[in-house]
This record gives sequence, structure tokens and C-alpha cells, in this order.
Amino acid sequence: MKICVTGGAGMIGSSLVKKLVEDKHEVKVIDNLWRGKLENLKVENKNLIDLKHDFFDIDLNNPSNVSKVKEIIGEVDIVIHLADIVAGIGYVFDKQYEIFKINNSINTNLFTAASKSKIKKLIYVGTACSFPLELQNGLDSQLNHDDLYPANPESAYGWSKLIGQLELKYLAETVDFEINTLMLHNVYGTNCEFEGERTQVIPSIINRIIEAKDGDIIDVWGSGEQGRGFIHVNDVVKGINKCLYRSNLPEYMQIGPDKCTSINELVENLINISGKRLKIHYDTTKPEGDKGRFANYQLAKEKIDWEPTISLYEGLKETYDWIKSKK
Repeated sequence: MKICVTGGAGMIGSSLVKKLVEDKHEVKVIDNLWRGKLENLKVENKNLIDLKHDFFDIDLNNPSNVSKVKEIIGEVDIVIHLADIVAGIGYVFDKQYEIFKINNSINTNLFTAASKSKIKKLIYVGTACSFPLELQNGLDSQLNHDDLYPANPESAYGWSKLIGQLELKYLAETVDFEINTLMLHNVYGTNCEFEGERTQVIPSIINRIIEAKDGDIIDVWGSGEQGRGFIHVNDVVKGINKCLYRSNLPEYMQIGPDKCTSINELVENLINISGKRLKIHYDTTKPEGDKGRFANYQLAKEKIDWEPTISLYEGLKETYDWIKSKK
């Protein structure tokens, strides 16, 4: 198949492109490199795709690019839409209007281009952040499929992704192609951003641990009692890949683990992996977001035969080693 991946140079996108290329699909990538990197589209110094002809540095936020995107999409069978503005909790809550505005614009422009094409399917990547805040109360808070409405996301990011999901649903009533939304929980893995204000919790903590010396104190945002459902990027890629070959899927499905891991447990695992003796300072003046959540992924298991296969410790070790190799 011919497939276009937006945001294809990012952490999830580049891992997905690698899998698609391995499976002999023809892949085009759209990415403005806001967070993605061209080096992510290389394996052992070899390009995964032809960067001259199949990579497009295009800002989907700009409506003047719709015609060009339409031209690119016009040559493919399936679009996998990953592109958005996403970052760590500090960035997300500091720039709510910017994130809300840009993500809505990205989605509308991409969907406008897709509506004028002859693609067979559009897969949209949503987020567990779109679920109501009041249902994300702690380590035992399971999010079920029917919990999504009435809507009350905690952040502009969650709202923007949910609005994109709804926009795609209504678009599907006017076009001939199929749609699917996969609502991802907290994705981590290699090819991540691990420095700067846009990094997320796992790579950020790994970076601090790598830079610390025995006996140092590392800062961790929040109380440490908050938790997340962490899912390895390769498990996410498997979920997306399975949707390529299934028809008549539900409007949306969760892709995430059936366990919530506290930040305390996460940090302890990472310190153990490092082999260092470190102390932790939990900075409760910093935001920690929702208290905790994890997925009921039974719908994905039923419809696409998906469930997580990579243990948290295994995935953390791989991510730690990768970040260390980049320092």
C-alpha cells in the first residue's frame, strides 16, 4: 500500500515508518520538524525513505499548504495522522491557547486536503488526555470506552485532540473513506526528545539521572504519587499497523496498558537501571496533572487483536540506553 504519515519524523512516526517500510509499503512523510528530526528516519546511517522525493517539510498549521498536502495525499491509499503540538506538562499548561489553536488548525487543514482525495482510510491518533478530568483520580482509575462523554478534558491539548476526533467523525459522513481514532495513553521509547521544555516525563527523568553523579539529588515534579499508563512506542505501532488491515472498526479505541504506574515507581525503576545511588526531591510546587489513569483496552483486543507486549522495565531499559548513547 501507499501510505502518508504526518508527523512521521517524530518518536511515534519514525518508529511507524520503520515498520511500514519493513512491510514493503511505499511511505511518504509530512513533518515540519518542530519536534521530529530527520535523523529519526535513518537506521544505521541509511535513510528509511527517499528524503528528496518522499519527505515533505510542510507546516500543516498553514492553510496555504492545503493544496500541496492534497497533491501528496492524492498519491496514497491511507493517511496516518500523527502531527500535532504535544510536549511535557509544563509546556502544555503554559501554552494552552497556542496548543489549542494550532492543533485545531493542523487537523482542519489535513482533513480538508483528505476530503478532496480518493484515499481509502484515515487513521487519527488521539489521546487519553481527552477523557474527563474527574475520572482520572488515581492509580486505580480505569478509563472505559463509554467514559469519554460528557466531555471535560483537563487541558487545551486534550480538548484540541477531542475536537479533531469529532471533526473527523463528522467528515466521515461526507466522504467515502473509512476513519479510525486510536486514543493513546502515555507513549515512550527511543527517538524521543529528552532535553528542553518540550520533553515529557520519562525522557526528562532519564536525562536527569544520566547527568547525575552518585549521591546527587534529582528533582521530580509533583508528589510522586500521581501515575500514568505508560505504553511503549513499538506497542503503539503494532496497534496502528493492525488498523491498516481491518475494516468497519469502532469510531475510537484506546491503546494503552491495563496498569497505572506511579511516578514513584517509575523513578525507582530508572534509578535501578542506572546503577547509581541517588536521592529524590519531589517538587510539589510544580504541576503534576491528573492523579492517574490506565486503559480498558478490551475493545482493541476484540477488534484488532491488540494488547501490550513490552514490559515497562524492558521498555525503560531500552529508552535509558538509547538516551545515554546520545549524550
